[in-house]
Amino acid sequence: MPVYRVLHVDLDQFIAAVEILRRPELAGLPVVVGGKGDPTQRGVVATASYAAREHGVRSGMPLRTARKRIPDAVFLPADNPAYEVASEGVMDVLRGFGPGQVLEVMGWDEAFLGGRTDDPDGLAADVRRAVLEGTGLHCSIGIGDNLLRAKIATELGKPPGPGVFTLTAENWDDVMAGRPTRALWGIGAKTSQKLADRGIRTVGELAAADPATLAADLGPTLGPYYVQLGRGIGRERVEGTPWVPRSRSRETTFPADLTDWHDVRAEVVALAHRVADDVAAEGRDVARMAVKIRFAPFTTRTRSITLDAPTQHAEAIEAGALEVLGLFRQGRAVRLVGVRAEFERS
Repeated sequence: MPVYRVLHVDLDQFIAAVEILRRPELAGLPVVVGGKGDPTQRGVVATASYAAREHGVRSGMPLRTARKRIPDAVFLPADNPAYEVASEGVMDVLRGFGPGQVLEVMGWDEAFLGGRTDDPDGLAADVRRAVLEGTGLHCSIGIGDNLLRAKIATELGKPPGPGVFTLTAENWDDVMAGRPTRALWGIGAKTSQKLADRGIRTVGELAAADPATLAADLGPTLGPYYVQLGRGIGRERVEGTPWVPRSRSRETTFPADLTDWHDVRAEVVALAHRVADDVAAEGRDVARMAVKIRFAPFTTRTRSITLDAPTQHAEAIEAGALEVLGLFRQGRAVRLVGVRAEFERS
């Protein structure tokens, strides 16, 4: 009998995989993508192939650190337009799985597919085959009875795993109870530490926690929400709304630290105008501006403000970015500057 199931489709090593498709000779080699592709300059890893991850290279790591871990790795610059094209090709394949399946795109490399099926594993196999044949890209799929469980299932199925994993109410406790709380979608390092400070270290312990107690300790919304995560409770239906970017951002990592705040200000202005060009192409109003500063050696801070009125004008975007910059304390050497425009929610 058909049941409603959620499939979380996650492209394996997506950005690196796109680069390897363009350069087949790189297959099996440690490939690191990020910045301008020059590990002697400052920049961070956008993604790494599985061969590179075996050496401890991860997204967000400085390129110089990645080079120390794998001196002979292949370093490539990021090519966002190519990744957007590849992503849309995958989503076109997923949209072809009949009117009974609803697609909810989450980003370049992941989407939820939801609908009724009498063979979830067969559907997952068909999806993986169609994506590979249509785009040349491999994907892992998590099958769940809600979005939370499907998302977590994908991580359990990714290489070197089987590629498909099922996580529902029936096997939730058996699979998840002994895992650390960080295994849950929505709980990061800081929250995991907060829970650990309260004696809650595993998913099972979180599921057994008293929502009222955590509400009093961590807040009336977050406390009970974390307990729900521990119990595997989440949204059950995929929403077929089109995915649109929530923001546009640009950033620059400098070959040498900036020590003059006038130079930092000039870079913020330049980035703000690049972001304004992106916003104009998007045709949507900006409601918030944010600035990211990475101080030497590697401390990152982000500040943001809500604009007085939504806008697409470059002058207002620049003024907002400079206002945010004024929230930072001057005096420390700066190695990276980023500017982000967050769109007004419709």
